[in-house]
Amino acid sequence: MAETLDLPLGTKPVVVYLFSNEVEYKQYLDTKFPGFPKRRAYFIETAGKDLSVYTWWGDQIGEDLRHEYTHGLLHASLTNVPLWLDEGLAEYFEVGGSIPGQINNEHAQLLASDVQRGAWRPDLARLEYLEEVKDMARADYREAWAWVHFMMHSSPDTRQVLLEYLQELRTNPNPGPLRDRLVTIAPHLDQRMLGYVASLNGPGHWGVSFPSPGGRPAAVRAVSHP
Repeated sequence: MAETLDLPLGTKPVVVYLFSNEVEYKQYLDTKFPGFPKRRAYFIETAGKDLSVYTWWGDQIGEDLRHEYTHGLLHASLTNVPLWLDEGLAEYFEVGGSIPGQINNEHAQLLASDVQRGAWRPDLARLEYLEEVKDMARADYREAWAWVHFMMHSSPDTRQVLLEYLQELRTNPNPGPLRDRLVTIAPHLDQRMLGYVASLNGPGHWGVSFPSPGGRPAAVRAVSHP
């Protein structure tokens, strides 16, 4: 993740609590975090800034750990992580193990279907407005993933905008909307995004990789995997 996003790894530890089965995991969470909705895995940042991942050894352990540990690494490296971007990056890195950028086929197919039915249009401004995990529907996770994939793979310019935004978040917790920066290099942003989403379902689609730029110095929030 650090190499892909051109970010130094944070110095704060991210502690993983891995339970042997689902029953023990749920019993522990119900005791330690009563009232939390049922999820396969959680990343939790406490008021004391402890960073922890909780999950159990199930069939989707690899996916769950990649998703939640991405949250941990981001929060260990940045002063703030906007909710939509936090989830979009976690969804991005959960797919495909050590090779980032593979297509989440379920996300891609559902987004394309929603576009055809007129049920969805890209709305990054709305995503950037969301502040609470409870306000994010599953469709919002899909869109967050798609925006990250679009920025990372549609062009060197969009990738550079994302990487520079993340660099600024290392020292500035409120750098402003990311959409405003994208529009400056992609005036017809939503139309480009729609075209990119359509292309994700094409035969053999693979996100194009661009070289990383060199020379750069190196309250409770619970982020869950739905």
